[in-house]
Amino acid sequence: MEGDRRAEAGSSSASRTLRDVLGSPTESGDDALVHERNAELDEEEVEGEEDEEVGADGFVPGPLIPLKEQLEKDKDDESLRRWKEKLLGCLEGELNGQMEPEVTFHSIGIVSEGCAETITPLPVADNQSCVLFILKEGSQYRLKLTFSVKHNIVSGLTYSNTVWKKGLQVDQRKGMLGTFAPQRGPYEHLLEEETTPSGSLARGIYLAKLKFEDDDKRCHLELDYYFEIKKR
Repeated sequence: MEGDRRAEAGSSSASRTLRDVLGSPTESGDDALVHERNAELDEEEVEGEEDEEVGADGFVPGPLIPLKEQLEKDKDDESLRRWKEKLLGCLEGELNGQMEPEVTFHSIGIVSEGCAETITPLPVADNQSCVLFILKEGSQYRLKLTFSVKHNIVSGLTYSNTVWKKGLQVDQRKGMLGTFAPQRGPYEHLLEEETTPSGSLARGIYLAKLKFEDDDKRCHLELDYYFEIKKR
């Protein structure tokens, strides 16, 4: 069912049209340690270490076209009309001509072997523990995201996830989520599987920054969060 609800990932194109889219942990004593280690993190050093933006290759996306306008095109093409109705027919009455897509992230979760799935609603509540999830050393895990898309197609949605420990960058992952059309229900997406490091030096609390951008370099989410690696 998840695959039916997800628009397929596609390569960047010169225009945005429908043809491009086929197809809580509780408070704990760990918080004091988080704040102490966060004080050690030099923001200027962190910002200097971040890599160049994804897709900084000179590509310039074509102009956005309101989805309502796209739906009104090719009305004489019966097969294309049926395809559009199947894809977006239930939303046609809700489109208001807004050109820019609106992507709202509802939750971030962790799926890991031998552990119960942990889901944290977004934005993170003020009284939420700073450590969003705990992982065992040497274990496989995947971040799980729930988000919705409104108003227009979001093209080339990418993510970057950068991790620091004691002020030093220890990992950075970048990837493509894909191109998504508006729909009433939310999308669910699992990021690529990762493996936590092992050993006494790997244990402890980490700071991470998760960022999502589209082809036009719109930032739809920038989230700072903490997680902890414990002994297996």
